[in-house]
Amino acid sequence: MKNYIIISLLFLASCGAPKTEEKKAEMQAEITAVQLSPQQIKNAAIESGMAESRSISSIVKLNGVIEVPPQNMVSVSFPLGGYLKSTKLLPGLHVNKGEVLAVLEDAQFIQLQQDYLMAKSKLEFIEAEYIRQKELNASKASSDKVFQQAKSDVEAQRILLRSLSEKLMLISINPNTLNANSISRSVNLYSPINGFVSKVNVNIGKYTSPTDVLFELVNPEDIHLNLMVFEKDVAKLSIGQKVMAFKNDNPKEIHEAEIILISQNLNENRAAEVHCHFEQYDKTLLPGMYMNAQVEVKSQNALAVPNDAVLRWQNNHYVFADKGHGNYELCKVKVGISENGYQEIIAAGNVDLLTQKLVLKNAYSILMQMKNSSEE
Repeated sequence: MKNYIIISLLFLASCGAPKTEEKKAEMQAEITAVQLSPQQIKNAAIESGMAESRSISSIVKLNGVIEVPPQNMVSVSFPLGGYLKSTKLLPGLHVNKGEVLAVLEDAQFIQLQQDYLMAKSKLEFIEAEYIRQKELNASKASSDKVFQQAKSDVEAQRILLRSLSEKLMLISINPNTLNANSISRSVNLYSPINGFVSKVNVNIGKYTSPTDVLFELVNPEDIHLNLMVFEKDVAKLSIGQKVMAFKNDNPKEIHEAEIILISQNLNENRAAEVHCHFEQYDKTLLPGMYMNAQVEVKSQNALAVPNDAVLRWQNNHYVFADKGHGNYELCKVKVGISENGYQEIIAAGNVDLLTQKLVLKNAYSILMQMKNSSEE
């Protein structure tokens, strides 16, 4: 009999427990106000005041990579091909414009120089013959046909000489200084820009064809920052805006830049490219380096309170309305931009933010007191 009574009591207690807990949870959910004594307010250093109108600038956060514009990247090839005789280039080595990058040699270089000098010599003979035929034709001592042939031979030889001259200049041989004593089997390959060697694709003794890229050079002085901006923020940006960029490993070191171009299409991630030019060249910034950036968009007047006044609780934002005489009421709000320790508040249910006094400091102390009261 005793056992039966004990089991019955336990059954009743277990049945009543969920209802008690459920009722307690409902009571906690309903409590949105609390009253504090003057001493409690003083101890918690609670301060109240009005929300104020402030000029707040929104910040657009971006990330991207440092790139070099195409005109500052050079793939060096040799237009006629040849065997690489010598080079001292290594990736990362600095080179100046006009500096010898490599020396190539081939029998065709000799043949080209020979063809030019022989064409030049023959032109002198043909020009002399043309002058002679012109004089004979003027006195009717030779036919017009012979004169026209002499004139045609001169033009054809001049064309040949000019084309050979261009070929020589293509491999950096000056045709004006070329003579029989200066014919060489080797030619120099010169750097077209000031910059750094990024790639070396050949070795000594290797034959290179005109389509082979021997070296890749980069001039980093005109590097730019390529940032990605999502669709929702594209309209906030414009050409000329200032960008504050920083490396991931050193966020305190700011590199100022300026937006120079915004792409007019979105990629598969619904983002557009924003090209920025650095205000000052920094040798520590290398192509391919990832960077974060912030862009401050136009300021706007907004109703704002200190960050301490806004509470984040249960995935929502709240403020406490000061109803006077130590009475405080929890009000759900929508928040906007946060800047310099102030948070924009957009709406607060049925509370008029322009006339209602709000808790501006130590609002969390009131929230803790309200939660304690709901648990009693």
